[in-house]
Amino acid sequence: MDDNLQDEARRIPERNLQGKKISPDILKYIPLESAEYYRFAPIGIKDNALEVGIVDPDNTEARNAISFIADKLGLPFKLFQISPEDFHAVLDDYKNLTSEVSKVLGELDSELAGEGNLTESVVKNMTGGAEDIALVEDAPVTKIVAVIIRHAIDGNASDIHIEPIGDRVRVRFRVDGALYTSLYLPASIYDSIVARIKIIASLKLDEKRKPQDGRFSAPLDGRKVDFRISTLPSYYGEKIAIRILDAEKGVKRIDDLSLEVNHLEIVKRAIKKPYGLILITGPTGSGKSTTLYAMLNELDRERYNVVSLEDPVEYSVQGVNQSQVRPEIGYTFANGLRSILRQDPDMIMVGEIRDRETAELAIQAALTGHLVLSTLHTNNAVGVVPRLVDMGIDPYLIAPTLILAVAQRLVRTLCPDSKELVTVDTGIKAIIDKQLEDLPEKFRGQIMASSEVYHAKVGPLCPGGTRGRMAVFEMFEVDKDLEALILREPTDFSINKLLRSKGMLTMRDDALIKAFKGLIPFEEVASI
Repeated sequence: MDDNLQDEARRIPERNLQGKKISPDILKYIPLESAEYYRFAPIGIKDNALEVGIVDPDNTEARNAISFIADKLGLPFKLFQISPEDFHAVLDDYKNLTSEVSKVLGELDSELAGEGNLTESVVKNMTGGAEDIALVEDAPVTKIVAVIIRHAIDGNASDIHIEPIGDRVRVRFRVDGALYTSLYLPASIYDSIVARIKIIASLKLDEKRKPQDGRFSAPLDGRKVDFRISTLPSYYGEKIAIRILDAEKGVKRIDDLSLEVNHLEIVKRAIKKPYGLILITGPTGSGKSTTLYAMLNELDRERYNVVSLEDPVEYSVQGVNQSQVRPEIGYTFANGLRSILRQDPDMIMVGEIRDRETAELAIQAALTGHLVLSTLHTNNAVGVVPRLVDMGIDPYLIAPTLILAVAQRLVRTLCPDSKELVTVDTGIKAIIDKQLEDLPEKFRGQIMASSEVYHAKVGPLCPGGTRGRMAVFEMFEVDKDLEALILREPTDFSINKLLRSKGMLTMRDDALIKAFKGLIPFEEVASI
């Protein structure tokens, strides 16, 4: 190392972390593998610069690596010398989940010295709490499951995937729609992990050939969180998927659904009608259930008899009579809907229309004076009518009953401090013009609100420039013109042409509006 670099290294200030915990949001800036290899780690953000603690400032390879990472992030950085003890403490922050599980695995090794079959021990010692469990218990395998669940909740994960991959077990969390590997477990304890999860979810321990579904609840910070469990036989063993259902995050008000003003008015107008059919469409994980529950929340549940039929009941809504279908005993959506119609309902929510029989019953309920809310699988709102026709519903029944069709997708949202304005150049303008070419000029003004859009950029708390997700919507009300078209020519092309002439905005249009407002990055428009 030459004299100039040595002088520069000597000028690096020292930083004593004094036991300070480093936030996971900061740790995301530098991968764990790089931190371990080069012995440096992110320790903070100040004045929009990344503060990096390094053990050996004379290590030119490490400093070059920091420069490369900072250039890739688009962030300036400032170096501080930290002690080896502080560096290892930061590594512990990186490995919070891994280190906790490793500690428990050490306890497990000690316990197994005097045990025979681990799975038998799990079954014998951890059979308590099938319906409502605590997340802190004594048995080692129970602790491992509890630690994984707790970290998933703290990390705002929506799902946990526990999957055997041969010689080890991978645990992944889904955060903001993307899966991240959180830790690996030894394959030797996987059967015991599966047994523990099956016990608390009231599943059959000896059934490994068929998929199973179950659920359990756990108290957390003064509230109850529900978990939905699914097992799936795979080549190396049963894969476990756990959906986290937190009522505090799941049940929202309509005003909190990121609906634009005109969309909000359309929805509120529809749910105030005394009868008719409202359909929400979108793929799995697009937020359909959240929208349905928000609509249920808006109904007058004191004056009216509101009944729902769900698979499963995800969140409890006060004042709604919620019933879960059980196909294994013949209690299907169709049979359940027949029973609900004998319960003197005013409003009915059907979790999903999956077949012709359920569709016919829902249409019949709407025709006989009930407000019916449900979901359907189509790519967009316009596809609702052709889909119902494909299911065998006559157009003359669809026209007078369908009052609102909504399609939605989830897109990433910008962090307040992680966005930058970009002028709409020729390339961006061409993309927008192509998107809006079938929308009459008089309606384009509500979209082209500015000559600038927002892009995601790295910020102090958002390494990727985004955090969380929101929905973008596409919807239409059925008016006399559309009723006549449904009776005459119920095709995607003809319905879309009519609705666009009337100013219907697509999900991409809604995403564009939100991009101009700085709510989502412009890149998300193309992802829909």
